[in-house]
Amino acid sequence: MNPEDEMSLPDYKSADKQSAAAAPLSPVVQLNVGGHLFSTSLNTLRKHPDSRLAELFGGHPKLRPDAQGRYFIDRDGSHFGAVLGFLRSEQLPTENIQEVHREAVYYNIKPLIKRLEETPQLFGELVGRQQFLSRVPHYKENIEVLIRIARAEAIAARHSTIMICVLRTEEDLGFYDNAINSLEADKESVVTFGPWKAVPSVKDLLDCVKMDIESQGYKCDTGNEVSLVEAAAAAETNRAAAEVKTQT
Repeated sequence: MNPEDEMSLPDYKSADKQSAAAAPLSPVVQLNVGGHLFSTSLNTLRKHPDSRLAELFGGHPKLRPDAQGRYFIDRDGSHFGAVLGFLRSEQLPTENIQEVHREAVYYNIKPLIKRLEETPQLFGELVGRQQFLSRVPHYKENIEVLIRIARAEAIAARHSTIMICVLRTEEDLGFYDNAINSLEADKESVVTFGPWKAVPSVKDLLDCVKMDIESQGYKCDTGNEVSLVEAAAAAETNRAAAEVKTQT
């Protein structure tokens, strides 16, 4: 063999590396969704091209494997089986409709979202909810403000605390300044909702806020609830005590 022939031989090791790097995903995919284990096909995960699952498993997977090599999704997997069931056979769940709907929104599976919203369990509630929120001034804008402030404050600590002030009625406006001052809140980190003229309560509004924030992939805890009247009364008590102390 002359040197020229030897130089022209293919580099089999290099070719093996390239083929391994370019190897397609296995048609069977093992998943670990928050500790819940699933086996499904790549075609099932890619069934709806604009979904988050199709994005995660389009081309090279964007997920890290767990210790056993399963692709890990860091989300509660309690209702992921119902999502897979729909992707496989378009079968709708018969229970936990709201929870499955939340997962469908998270994974952006639009046909499943639409089908669930047409079910009796969700249709009435969603219609009533939309009618209610349409009467709360600047609701959507306030949700965007909440998320923007949370992102800014969570850069260092990975979490943030934001005060939500709910003005249920016009009369609540009179308590606002005293309440905020008594709670020693930074007014730039206070997001105010209301007032509105509808039956739903403050708790109903907070539930809507929590649902809309979580639907965008964030975790949300509404925490402690203090009424404006209580906070304003505390402010008046503190002010009276300060005046007495000053006089003595």
